[in-house]
Amino acid sequence: MTVTPILTRALRYGAVVAAAVAILGGGVGYLVADVPGLLGGLLGAAFAAVFLGLTAVSMLIAGRVTHGDGTSPLFYGIILLVSVLKFVAFIAATQLLRGQTWMDARVFVVAVIVAVVGSLIADALAISRARVPYVSDVVLPGEPDPKP
Repeated sequence: MTVTPILTRALRYGAVVAAAVAILGGGVGYLVADVPGLLGGLLGAAFAAVFLGLTAVSMLIAGRVTHGDGTSPLFYGIILLVSVLKFVAFIAATQLLRGQTWMDARVFVVAVIVAVVGSLIADALAISRARVPYVSDVVLPGEPDPKP
């Protein structure tokens, strides 16, 4: 069993959410705070897309490196490493953006929050719509036994 289809579906749904937040957040930001609001909305959507997408990508890479062994310590090590790097990069980027006048910080924060909530909903939809078997190694009547 592989989780690749679920994660790729989650990435697709997340991309749709990020595009919607970019369009709506940029548009509302422009109406509220002119060009700095537009830039804040677009940058907030981009932040969310990159940082939330890294989680699914790290799981795909970890699955490929460990050949689908979800119990491998290397699997969790890769995901943990990417999570720590994301946290450090997010803190560094927000500190660099702090006090910038070319973007509206309020619009940026609202766009990030809306994108994160939207991505969580998209992930939940991707998982709930997945067809994952409850058990493995089951042979139904009339099927050949895979174990010789």
